[in-house]
Amino acid sequence: MLPLAFLAFAAVVAFSLPEGGYKAPDDARTSSKSTGGGGEPGHGRQADSPTEIPARGWKDVLLRTGEQIGQDRLLAVAAGVVFYGLLALFPAITALVSSYALFADPQTINEHLSFISNVLPSGTFSIVQDQVGRVLAKGETKLGFAFGVSLLLAVWSANGGMKAIIDALNVVYDEEEKRGFFKLNAVSLAFTLGGLCAILASIGLVIAAPIALSTIGMGPVADAALQYGRWPALALMVMLGLAVLYRFAPSRKTPKWAWISVGSALATFTWIAGSVALSYYLENYAGYDATYGSLGAAIGLMMWMWMSTIVVLFGAELNSELEHQTAKDSTDGSGKPMGARGAQVADTVGAIR
Repeated sequence: MLPLAFLAFAAVVAFSLPEGGYKAPDDARTSSKSTGGGGEPGHGRQADSPTEIPARGWKDVLLRTGEQIGQDRLLAVAAGVVFYGLLALFPAITALVSSYALFADPQTINEHLSFISNVLPSGTFSIVQDQVGRVLAKGETKLGFAFGVSLLLAVWSANGGMKAIIDALNVVYDEEEKRGFFKLNAVSLAFTLGGLCAILASIGLVIAAPIALSTIGMGPVADAALQYGRWPALALMVMLGLAVLYRFAPSRKTPKWAWISVGSALATFTWIAGSVALSYYLENYAGYDATYGSLGAAIGLMMWMWMSTIVVLFGAELNSELEHQTAKDSTDGSGKPMGARGAQVADTVGAIR
C-alpha cells in the first residue's frame, strides 16, 4: 500500500500549506536588480516574448524552474489535486452517462469512450467501464433522475478539484488568492463546466464526427485525413485549454498570450509522452496487479492523474519563470512600471543563475 500511503501523506502536506500558498524567499528567486534589469545584458531583460530571450536567459529560466519545483512542493501539491480529482471521478462518470442518454443510446457510451484508453495506463479504463455498467444497470427509466442528482454532485466535487488546481497555480505564480468567495467560485465553476464541455467535444471529434461524415461519402483521401487528423486536433484542444487555464485561473493580472504559449505547448506534448511512457511502465515493469490485486488498476489511475497534474503545474512553472526573466511588462494592457502590474512575476525580475 506504499503508493496509497505516499499520496495520503503528500495530500496532508499540500493542504497544510499556508493560505495563499507557499512563498519562496525573495532573495532565492528575485534579482537584486529588480527594477529594470538594465545592468544585466544578454539575459533577455528587455524581451517582449519568450522567443527574444537569448541562451543565457534560457539557462536562468530552466535552473530557476527546477529550483521552484522543489520550493513550491509541486509533487505534494499535485497529490492534493489528485485527491479532489478522485472525489469527482465517479460522480462525473455518472453525470456523463446520464447526459449522454438524453441524445444517444447509453448502451453505446462504453464504445464511444474507448478512445480514452489510448491515454490511460493499461487496465485502468476498466474502472470507467465498471462505473458506466453500474449506471446502466439501473435502467434507462432512472437515468433522467440520476442525471439531475449526479450532475449536481459531480459539479460540486469537480469544482473542489478545480479550486485545488487554482490554488496550486497561485503557488506557482507566488500569488495569494485575492478574489472574493463568489468571484472565485464563478471562475472555478466556469472552468469546471468548460472541462465537461471539452470532454463532450472530444467525444464528438474522435467518435461522432467520423461516423457522421462517413455517411456523406467524402472519399478515401478525406476519410484518411479525418482519421489521422483528429488526434492532432485533440492535442490542439488540450493545448488551448491549458493556455486558457494558465491565463485566467491564477489570482493576478492576466499575462499576454505569448508568455503562456511555451508552457502550454510543452505541457501538452509532455503529457502525451508521459501517458504513453507510464502506460508502458505499469504494463511491463510495475506489477501492481500482482502486488495489489484488484487495487492495481486504481493505483495505476492515481499515478496517471498525479503525473498529469505534475505536468500541468510544470508548464505553469516554466511560464512563470519565462515571464520573470523580462523587465518589460508581460501583462495585458499598456506598459506599466514594475510594482504596478498586478502580478508578482511581472513586478520583479528573476535572479541570474
